[in-house]
Amino acid sequence: MERSNHTVTEFILVGFTTDPVMQLVLLVVFLGVYSETVVGNATLIVLICNDSRQHTPMYFFIGNLSFLDLWYSSVHTPKILMTCISEDKSISFVGCVCQFFFSAGLAYSECYLLATMAYDHYAAISSPLFYGQAMSRRLCICLVIYSYTGGFVSAIIFTSNTFTLDFCGDNVIGDFFCDVPALVKLACDVKENYQAVLYFLLGSNVITPMVLILASYLFIIASYLFIIAAILRIRCTPGRSKDFSTCSSHLVSVTLYYGSILYIYSCPSSSYSLERDKMVSTFYTVLFPMLNPMIYSLRNKDVKETLKKLVWLTQSEV
Repeated sequence: MERSNHTVTEFILVGFTTDPVMQLVLLVVFLGVYSETVVGNATLIVLICNDSRQHTPMYFFIGNLSFLDLWYSSVHTPKILMTCISEDKSISFVGCVCQFFFSAGLAYSECYLLATMAYDHYAAISSPLFYGQAMSRRLCICLVIYSYTGGFVSAIIFTSNTFTLDFCGDNVIGDFFCDVPALVKLACDVKENYQAVLYFLLGSNVITPMVLILASYLFIIASYLFIIAAILRIRCTPGRSKDFSTCSSHLVSVTLYYGSILYIYSCPSSSYSLERDKMVSTFYTVLFPMLNPMIYSLRNKDVKETLKKLVWLTQSEV
């Protein structure tokens, strides 16, 4: 029987498994990952805010990335934990819309923010003498605002087009959150204009920023090739090491994030695999927000020194 989306009051999230033992194991795993995500990102934000040496454009963007990851993980993980301990796997229609909207908005915002960070690296390396003027505080704030605005405007378009589809038959979502592939499977008929909107948003919010990032890194590589001989003759290498470390950290983050998103959303619906896509979506929704603080802090000497100083002050007060 055909059923319009307006009559759907709730969806059922299948999750990962119905085995009680495995659900308990997953509860412990996801709780540990979420705790690490919250502690790691919150700590990085606190360190950046409290250390005047880190009041620079690079750390400003890293702090905002941690804020996005903290928020992004909180959209998905608490519901995953609830489905692991509760027999009620349902999510209301409004709840599904909200989860979908914030998930899309934060994901798109992160795509723009990663592109902004690539531009910051480009400006630092291409014009080091004018870097302070090129990346003024006002420009940095504007770039972050544009990242959020572009992400959430796209999310409004995406969400409104997705939830005006007609859902018929079963209301069981074969995933652990309200995501595009699983929702499209429930739609009675996916029109060509929806596919066009999906690919337009994928191109403008994911592919275009990724191309800009790759272009900026190609320029950075070319710049290093031209000045590598002069750099290697410099005895004092902290600046050089810091540039390489920051760029490599950002490149790792970009590769993991964009790669997983493109894998999910560029695949045709005919090749949709529930278990395969669950694994990939788990990575960029749950695991990736935990990895970012590690990527940017473990390879960053300034952050490690600030953390040691904070720990030492805390112990001294005790």
